[in-house]
Amino acid sequence: MKRVKFSSLTILLLICSFVMTRAQVKTGDVYPDWKAGYMDIHHINTGKGECVFVLMPDGTTMMIDAGETGTDKRNFKPDSSRSSGEWISRYILRMMRPLSEKKLDYMLLTHFHDDHMGNIQLSNKKSDKGGYILTGITEVGELISFGKIVDRNWPDYNYPFPMSENPNLQNYIRFVNWQILNGAKAEQFDVGSSQQFKLLRQADQYPGFEIRNIAANGVVWTGVHNNTRNHFPPIDKLTKEEYPEENACSAAIRISYGKFDYFNGGDIVHTYSPGTWMDIETPVGLVTGPLDVCEANHHGKDAMGKGFIQAVRPRVFVIQGFALSHPDAIALRNMLSHSIYAGERDVFTSHLFDANRLVLGKRLVDQLKSTEGHIVIRVYPGGDAYEIYILDDSSENFTIRGIHGPYESR
Repeated sequence: MKRVKFSSLTILLLICSFVMTRAQVKTGDVYPDWKAGYMDIHHINTGKGECVFVLMPDGTTMMIDAGETGTDKRNFKPDSSRSSGEWISRYILRMMRPLSEKKLDYMLLTHFHDDHMGNIQLSNKKSDKGGYILTGITEVGELISFGKIVDRNWPDYNYPFPMSENPNLQNYIRFVNWQILNGAKAEQFDVGSSQQFKLLRQADQYPGFEIRNIAANGVVWTGVHNNTRNHFPPIDKLTKEEYPEENACSAAIRISYGKFDYFNGGDIVHTYSPGTWMDIETPVGLVTGPLDVCEANHHGKDAMGKGFIQAVRPRVFVIQGFALSHPDAIALRNMLSHSIYAGERDVFTSHLFDANRLVLGKRLVDQLKSTEGHIVIRVYPGGDAYEIYILDDSSENFTIRGIHGPYESR
């Protein structure tokens, strides 16, 4: 992807214009609608799992995961009156308000865990359309039409072993099959590609935009053209006990807009085994390269190793937290450590339990920029600057609780 270069003066003038525009938006206001040329990346907090909604510069839309897990209703956002899929759909439809067509052009499921896809044991609702249980992704797909569904294992769902006995996956497959019969497309995540997720409306106006597929199933992009390499050993060389676990097989992407780069790697982990094939996180970081914003791998638990962080060295970390262990102390220390890489960095989390505040300690917690709310990255036209907005997650008023930046893209 060719990057457009601007002089320092031009960038400074752009940032100043953003500050003047932002001066009209303040804490307590309702989050302003997306406009053409902007890119919004929403980390939606339901207290039940991960979900990211991306509104691209030309209005192309994408959802990454839509989880539903947990039974502690005290942490459900905005409250426990609706399911995760309902809250996510209502949030996305609200943010789609400027669009003429209310559709999710792309849905990427990074891997097959309930906090990313849904859990049939938590729902008693069944689709009248396809006979599948409505939970997480399947419920969002019931309420908002999907254009293309992408996951790490379509259509066989047999890596690293046949997964037909997984009831949540069986339900998801029934959903995907119904979607295909009714006009949606389904594809396996194509590692190395920059064409699987493309701008669909005015791509020629945004030549600096790209979504690069970095890794999945242990296959990692080399950084050259669309070439890939196998990081995991062949399955037939491993015992069943040695098979890579589900988190390590997660699909990972990098979204680039001009100079701005964002990373989402699902639940890839490093398992404290640097230098071995079990550490998928470090090689993914090395080929991804420096970032502006990095979503913390695996919610900041058993992940965010030193090798990965040193390679991507972002200005901003985003943690989607909804469990007591999100994040763990080692991962958070690594993210905040100036011995791993120099320079400023801001860390945001969508939720932090009181019990985890005690475990992490005041010194670490006080360095977090925000510990509650939807986290939205607004990238300005051309990708030279961005801001972080924290939105109130206790209601559907979309009130701004905090504004951070502007940050200059690298």
